[in-house]
Amino acid sequence: MSGFDDREKAFELKFKHDQDTLFRIQNRRNKLLGQWAAEVMGLPEGEVDAYVKAVILSEMDQPGDDDVHDKVYADLHAKGIDLSDHRLRKRMDELLQVAHDQVMEED
Repeated sequence: MSGFDDREKAFELKFKHDQDTLFRIQNRRNKLLGQWAAEVMGLPEGEVDAYVKAVILSEMDQPGDDDVHDKVYADLHAKGIDLSDHRLRKRMDELLQVAHDQVMEED
């Protein structure tokens, strides 16, 4: 294998690792967001895990933050919790940083 082939393979491996890490960070953020929202809504302990799973799966429908945001926003408002779009997005950003730190500690 030539040096160029080795280099190309290394870039491919790094790209795959970076994508896997990003997926883990986003998944962790969604888990943390689901736990936070469940607490804010006062869900009974027995319903928290199912709700967290539903939040995580909401991103699987379409990649990106909008599906997750829309689900949590609608759920909060359905429970009578008046949280602005801006505050929810800010909380999502905060939890993304927490998730990043947690995942990086694990690696």
